[in-house]
Amino acid sequence: MDIWGQTEADIRLEWGPEGVGVLGGACAVLIIVDVLSFCTTTDLVLGNGGRVLPVRWRDHRGEDAAKERGAILAGEGDWTLRPSSVTEIPSGTLLALPSPNGATLCDAAATTGAEVLAGCLRNATAVAARATELADGAPIGVVPAGERWGIDMHTEAKKFGPLRPCVEDQLGAGAIIAALGDYGRPSPEALLAAIAAKAIDIAEALTECSSGRELAAAGHANDVTLAARLDTSSTVPVLRNGILEDL
Repeated sequence: MDIWGQTEADIRLEWGPEGVGVLGGACAVLIIVDVLSFCTTTDLVLGNGGRVLPVRWRDHRGEDAAKERGAILAGEGDWTLRPSSVTEIPSGTLLALPSPNGATLCDAAATTGAEVLAGCLRNATAVAARATELADGAPIGVVPAGERWGIDMHTEAKKFGPLRPCVEDQLGAGAIIAALGDYGRPSPEALLAAIAAKAIDIAEALTECSSGRELAAAGHANDVTLAARLDTSSTVPVLRNGILEDL
């Protein structure tokens, strides 16, 4: 009996890389949710007609491969992991976007055989609709990325502390699950996330949660504002040949 795979449910939720591992083998679709900030930034890039190449965090081989594919590596120009940096990114841009959570999980999910989507609050309903089409009645797995204690975004240190379940990804996952509607039976983990997303003021929660306060303290409050805009986008990032495209 597979206790951890939530095999009794049609809509499943589990956190981080372990969530990808436990859900990936049995779900037709995996939706990676990293609201602050990978999936929000991806939504904005694709909304402007660009594409995103997810790159595992501090993976120089991945960065080299990105350059071979003609991608512009985030951080080497005006565009970074911050959503506000890509609001006017030119159409046609292929942005290689490293992140310790969302990008790393997308790359891991690609090895499971499931269809991989990147979801956030901005595109929750659109992603849910596309996941329903792709899954065609088979189970859907939603994987909130969470944060990691101890990661320093400004150094080369490969330090990955324990996972910190976070408000923003819980709500992003919940908004997507709520939008899945009557697709099928949600696991208790999935149901709890959906209830939370319906019961709370999302913009207020993102502003006041630890992750939102951290970004605001660093002068990036606008990134939180952009991320909190529920269902303002119809973009659906689908992973094809290692690249997230609006398909």
